[in-house]
Amino acid sequence: MNMNAVYSWAEIIAIVLLFNVCFSTSYRRTETQPQVCALCGGSVNNTAVDLFCSSSAGRIKGRCCLKNNSISDPERIIGLDLSNCSLTHVDNLQGVSTVVMIDFSINPIVNISDTVFEGFGDLNFMILPPHVACPGGNTSWEKVELKEGKRLCEGQKNMCNQTGHLSVYCPENSLCAPYGPGFSECSCAENFYGYKCLRQGDFPALVVFGPLAASTVVMSLLLWVTQRRKAKNQ
Repeated sequence: MNMNAVYSWAEIIAIVLLFNVCFSTSYRRTETQPQVCALCGGSVNNTAVDLFCSSSAGRIKGRCCLKNNSISDPERIIGLDLSNCSLTHVDNLQGVSTVVMIDFSINPIVNISDTVFEGFGDLNFMILPPHVACPGGNTSWEKVELKEGKRLCEGQKNMCNQTGHLSVYCPENSLCAPYGPGFSECSCAENFYGYKCLRQGDFPALVVFGPLAASTVVMSLLLWVTQRRKAKNQ
């Protein structure tokens, strides 16, 4: 009976920790995305992103196209139009890693680092100034062409092997998955975990996250008590 109670409390604590993590992630996303969408002014009417958004049944918000039917993530960005924004460089776009189409045309951009698009597994179409190379190089795209003074990068290639399973770059007991233009990532196969996926069996979530969750709950309670005492004293 006592053992069952211990496991029940451990599960509850793990759920509380998971809720806190999900809440903080969602909060950071809602903080980041509107800033990207409002990076520069101007309208996106009749632009390539606008046409893509209409065909994808999305909705325009600033310079972004948001996916309408995404219930779990209503702020999911699938299109980003930063054309004619006087951009000289592109730094961090991790807040829009779900994007499918990006337009950077008509900007004095000198170069864009490939690492900017690491994790952009859904990116399938880019419009760039003619002198800027496609991220990952031409071999990372199905089609690269210059058209009307713009460079078009279309159809991101899967950098994993054709079987979609083990890759020469991934350790044994792991799977390869695309992770942006020119990038791939290795994730452990089912029933494997740990360093280089060498451990087999179920991941000991309670053992790993239990103490951390317990300490989080205790600290939260302590903060709540101290703040309540301060409020009463005032």
